[in-house]
Amino acid sequence: MLALVGGAASLFVASGTLRLIGTIMPPDAGSTLQLTLQQPVVLFTGALAVVTGLVFGMFPALHSTRADLITVIRAGAGQITSSRSASRFRAALVTVQIALSMALLISAGLFLRSLANVGKVDLGVQVDHVATFRISPARNGYDSTRSAVLFDRVEQELATIPGATAVTSGLVELIGGNSWGTDMRVQGFPCGPDTDCNSRYNEVGAAYFSALGMHMLDGREFTISDRLGATKVAVVNETFAKKFKLDRSAVGKFISLYGKDSLTIQIVGVVRDAKYSDVKDTIPPVVFLPWRQDANVGSLTFYVKTSLAPEALLRTIPAVLKRIDPTLPVENLRTMPQQIRERVFLDRMISILSASFAILATLLAGVGLYGVLAYTVSQRTREIGVRMALGANASNVRKLVLRQMSGMMLVGGAVGIAAALGLGRAARSLLFGLEGYDPIVFTVSVLLLGAVAITAGWVPARRASQVHPMQALRYD
Repeated sequence: MLALVGGAASLFVASGTLRLIGTIMPPDAGSTLQLTLQQPVVLFTGALAVVTGLVFGMFPALHSTRADLITVIRAGAGQITSSRSASRFRAALVTVQIALSMALLISAGLFLRSLANVGKVDLGVQVDHVATFRISPARNGYDSTRSAVLFDRVEQELATIPGATAVTSGLVELIGGNSWGTDMRVQGFPCGPDTDCNSRYNEVGAAYFSALGMHMLDGREFTISDRLGATKVAVVNETFAKKFKLDRSAVGKFISLYGKDSLTIQIVGVVRDAKYSDVKDTIPPVVFLPWRQDANVGSLTFYVKTSLAPEALLRTIPAVLKRIDPTLPVENLRTMPQQIRERVFLDRMISILSASFAILATLLAGVGLYGVLAYTVSQRTREIGVRMALGANASNVRKLVLRQMSGMMLVGGAVGIAAALGLGRAARSLLFGLEGYDPIVFTVSVLLLGAVAITAGWVPARRASQVHPMQALRYD
């Protein structure tokens, strides 16, 4: 009955957990998964809950059927201690619960600390009031010439939206998980067979860097006049300049893409490093080119900066695109803060779920510890009465109970810490800014679980200290 009731109650927890996962996951990922309770899974876990209840209920059932008649008779005559095997078994179960709780608490703390480190990352861009979307006219039958005209018109129409302060565009979306790369030839940098000459590259629109808050260190950024037929130009980031040993003298040097020897593209600016494809990745060398100097651009991502709430743009942008071409779908329409959150959704999901499991495990450990100590006190009532009759005071009795709690806490805590160290090393690739352990997380977890254990043990200890010796000696 307990297993059935507990299993039924867990369905509500499972349903709420699935809804929570759905709110964390990106919309495109959430739409491909069925985040609902599936009948085969419910039947399997229900059967597992019943079997678990039967297996763990079997020990006391079998223990009660093998009672020693002499022991039973003597129990009524003043037995003051319970079966050592039974008490050891109960203590072992609670110790395992404590170990599991400690391991989960530390693991959850590591993931939460990792998520906090992700939130402190300096992106190098200002995207708080920016909305973004993508259009792919090439998929709708546009040729390269019509696409270029369309892109220009889209930028002009977006600039007329009330509150819009800047509009720009790019071929590779910013912090979108995509990254294009190619081999480079750089003036003054020898590029041999064993030399890494690869760089990320992107094609962007006019005022791209100022619109996204990327600070120019030297030179200029792109303008509308950087089109086909004009001098081919490029802007590089700090990492690019350092990798190819250009430093601040990069402006004026010539480069070429795809490993070609003809140095036909002139660097006109150096921009400060900023996150490129992912929040947690190291910043790669990046070369930016004007997309207007590319005759074969079939899709672009647009960025609209506003002085108002960026969520308002999400309602206005589709209407603007519909006036231009009703058949052209708007892809990945969202605010930039939303896009950045979706890039770290895995960190958020792991942190929230691990914290939830850790809280649940700690609660179960506290309940189990309280149950064992309370049952032990009830079984040792006569023994406690004898001790108090022989001179033990309330403090001695409380220490007796708390000593038992401390033993389980020390053993379980030590095993849990060792397990957490192993889990931390195994999950090192998922942790950001951590090496699989953190002294603060370990200390807080130990103190938290210690507080739960003391709270769970104090009530039975206090109850034991209030036992009256004469009543305890007559306890039956």
